[in-house]
Amino acid sequence: MPAVVKSEDCTACGICVDACPEGAISMNDVAKVDADSCIDCGICVDECPSTAISME
Repeated sequence: MPAVVKSEDCTACGICVDACPEGAISMNDVAKVDADSCIDCGICVDECPSTAISME
C-alpha cells in the first residue's frame, strides 16, 4: 500500500520530496504521493516532521 498524506497536517516543507528515492512525491499546497511510483519503503514517513504521512 502506498504512502498516504494527511493533507490537514502537511506543512508543505518538502522534506518528503527530497527523501523519496523514487521521486514519487510532488508538492503543490501539500505533498501528493503517486501511488504507481511509490515502492512502500516508508522513508517519507520517517522523514516527515509533522507526521502527516503514513503507510495505510
